[in-house]
Amino acid sequence: MMHSAYPGYPQYPPCPPAYPPYSPCPGPVIPPGLTDYGPHPFVINIEQATLDNPAYRIALWTGEYLQLTLMSIAVGDEIGLELHEDHDQFIRIEEGQGIIRMGDSPDALTYQAGVADDYAVFIPAGKWHNLLNIGSKPLKLYSIYAPPEHPRGTVHPTRRDAEGY
Repeated sequence: MMHSAYPGYPQYPPCPPAYPPYSPCPGPVIPPGLTDYGPHPFVINIEQATLDNPAYRIALWTGEYLQLTLMSIAVGDEIGLELHEDHDQFIRIEEGQGIIRMGDSPDALTYQAGVADDYAVFIPAGKWHNLLNIGSKPLKLYSIYAPPEHPRGTVHPTRRDAEGY
């Protein structure tokens, strides 16, 4: 068992890449300690929780004006092109390597930067953006939205789940 912020629960790997896109994937098993604790007062070792997260996205804390999600982007995968019209976003990379792209339209992502462990990304409201995992292991990050982006308690074990496949 690997060290975990949730004693007694191992770190679970994501679905193996051998699963074809048309095949059902059981998805990662989410440790019971990774759940939405908002809007109650809450303290956690955010680095350890982020590293332990096996899921594409988990809302860890959702308040009235702010939300924190944990994400694990599979090797060769991405968050997907998105736009948040009415709120800013902060991303902190805890582990892995990626490329962030941003711009004023989906066809004009004119800003690009490499990101890795300990990098912070600030995405202004109204900017199209995508984060791609270019490394050899899952890209582990947490993201803060102000105001919240996802419903309280959101859990997407895989990107396919997040996109509604």
